[in-house]
Amino acid sequence: MMWANKKTFLFASTALALSMVAGAAHAGGFALREQSAYYQGTSFAGNGTSGETISSMFWNPATITAAGKGLTFESHSSFIAPQSDLNGVFTPQGTVNTLTGGFGRSTAPSGDIASNAWIPSTYTSYGLTDKWYFGLAINTPYGLATKPEQSWAGQYYSRSSEVFSVNVNPTVAYKVNDMVSVAAGLQVEYLQIRLKSAYPLAASLTSSVPSTEVKGGSLGFGATAGITIKPMEGTEIGVGFRSAVFHSLDGHFINPASVPAVGVSSSRTGIEANVILPEMVTISAKQRITDKFRVLGTVEWTNWSRLGTVHLSSTDGTTTNPTGLPDLAFNYEDGWFFAVGGEYDFNDQVTLRAGVAYELSPIDEDIRSTRLPDNDRLWLSAGATWKPSEHLAFDVGYSHLIPADTQINIGPGHQDYNANIGTYTADVESQVNIISASLRYKF
Repeated sequence: MMWANKKTFLFASTALALSMVAGAAHAGGFALREQSAYYQGTSFAGNGTSGETISSMFWNPATITAAGKGLTFESHSSFIAPQSDLNGVFTPQGTVNTLTGGFGRSTAPSGDIASNAWIPSTYTSYGLTDKWYFGLAINTPYGLATKPEQSWAGQYYSRSSEVFSVNVNPTVAYKVNDMVSVAAGLQVEYLQIRLKSAYPLAASLTSSVPSTEVKGGSLGFGATAGITIKPMEGTEIGVGFRSAVFHSLDGHFINPASVPAVGVSSSRTGIEANVILPEMVTISAKQRITDKFRVLGTVEWTNWSRLGTVHLSSTDGTTTNPTGLPDLAFNYEDGWFFAVGGEYDFNDQVTLRAGVAYELSPIDEDIRSTRLPDNDRLWLSAGATWKPSEHLAFDVGYSHLIPADTQINIGPGHQDYNANIGTYTADVESQVNIISASLRYKF
């Protein structure tokens, strides 16, 4: 019976770990959209078209052909200040109910689980000739962290969550003529996760429950491609593609320190799993209305539905190594993002911009977890550019995100539910403020 409980809990903890979620992520699922201070100001409308910034290469590498010959460098920083509070009820069942003597029900709030974060990105392009261009982008496409109060009501489903990534993306672009440019590139991505949960075999009413830890990392590869088309003067259409990135996570699961009351000793088990992060297609348009005013639009699709089933396996051959780990169902839906915006040249040095967007999350109440209380959201943004010289420019952008009403309902039928732990239901109160800034210089 004890062996079965250990296997069940390892499965539940690893399932949460390998979902690689961060409750404060802001591009649906656990991705980060904040890759450009320039387009932050338009809610990322027009982010796949060319313009004053080369940060659009994250979504469409063909846009760097607008930078011209010579070297261009940009450094972007986004400061994300999210707030997310889970107020709900945990009702123990199975092992937890037994170990707490039937008195383990809890309404302890999570506190603010979302952590503030700084998201950096850099972009470099070099125009070798009028036709050939080379680019390099360094980004953090996935990440952020959550950390509720230590002994909150949902502690058996999550405590802390940390996700870190770095993506290096060299690209080559070719300007076919004044109407068409094309590009392709390589993604080299490092991903690391670290997640903790309370250990149900050490449930207690009188002391803090110890934590399990799951940690893993991987180096994965993918590709990017894009095209820009200018069918007439003042009109541009851009289509960008970021491929799926294949990761083979290698890591470990650690049980807490010895718990004599239930006869459980600490252990370390190697785990591995193959995970494919989703591809993304961005379609953008820009239309000049007057010499000073332009309207922008973007539709983006992310193939989150490929995160359906992940097979877990153990890498240890010791007697403490659990066997027969089942497959994990994520059942994400595809993510969609729709944005419209505009920019106005106030004078030769200052450009003003604004935008609104609506994002359809790949996660709904049927699968929403305590680690990722994600939902549909409204984006409201504004920004500006100051260009003191021909070679130097500064961008600022601000966004306020308003999520839809959000609930968590972990019970029978939910993919995170564990009958040895119990049920958890909650209302989620959240909002997000983002401030971005960048420096652009052309040598």
